[in-house]
Amino acid sequence: MSPKGSVDEGFPMKFSRFSRISAGAACLAVAFAGAAVANDGGAPTYKEFKADTYVDTDGQYIVNGDEPISSDGDLKKYYDSMVGTKAGKTTDNGLVVNTVRGQDDKWSASQALNLSYCVSTRFGTRHGDVVSAMAGGAGLWEAATTKVNFVYVSSQDGSCNTRNKSVLFSVEPVNTTQYIARAFFPSTPKRSRNILIDDSIWSSGNWEPVDIIAHELGHTLGFRHEHTRPESGTCFEDNNWRPLTPYDDQSIMHYPHCNGGSDDLEFQPSDAEGVRALYGS
Repeated sequence: MSPKGSVDEGFPMKFSRFSRISAGAACLAVAFAGAAVANDGGAPTYKEFKADTYVDTDGQYIVNGDEPISSDGDLKKYYDSMVGTKAGKTTDNGLVVNTVRGQDDKWSASQALNLSYCVSTRFGTRHGDVVSAMAGGAGLWEAATTKVNFVYVSSQDGSCNTRNKSVLFSVEPVNTTQYIARAFFPSTPKRSRNILIDDSIWSSGNWEPVDIIAHELGHTLGFRHEHTRPESGTCFEDNNWRPLTPYDDQSIMHYPHCNGGSDDLEFQPSDAEGVRALYGS
């Protein structure tokens, strides 16, 4: 996320280049990470696309601004889905859940009640601030349903990383210019299941850290970016999602710079409706 009022504000720090990956069709949101554009204006080759996609500190590829892809094979599948996507898909419903092979990407009912995490002590003097932001962001989703519960396990903070089997996921610091924070989906393997937070989260204008974290926790629950909907008219990502609620251009899962209805980032009634639709009341 860039400072409020800047031309490239949003979760990804780089919003200056978009990629056209099918003729006259979808605007690849992976361009937030700097994906290449073919010289003839058409789709880049997979080699070009891969070479210009940001690789994070843990070796994962970052697409759609803040979503990790763990392997070359999965990146190729993502690329193929972009090249094969046809423009013009419409739907009447909105807040969207990620799908994997046609199935909702969500936690089991029992796991959703025990979404355990630690916060790395490597945050140093900001450790307490991150703990508070995590609690606040989690609380927004938890207040909407009794079926989701994030559990902070402070005893694991000293060894808080993806190898820690005592928690479901870790919250760790990162030093990058590519994004402010990024997360994962329920289907993400344990070795890649973390939320990474750059120090720029504390200097993002009136976009509060709690709301940024709530956005990332939305991904951990399975929610995709709202702006992948055709109604947004830009920032299309792919068709691997299922609609849950009416489209909301002010959803906390919608980047404001992708034709959002507000310059702010706030949890909306539609977000609460969406988590209840997916996990129950």
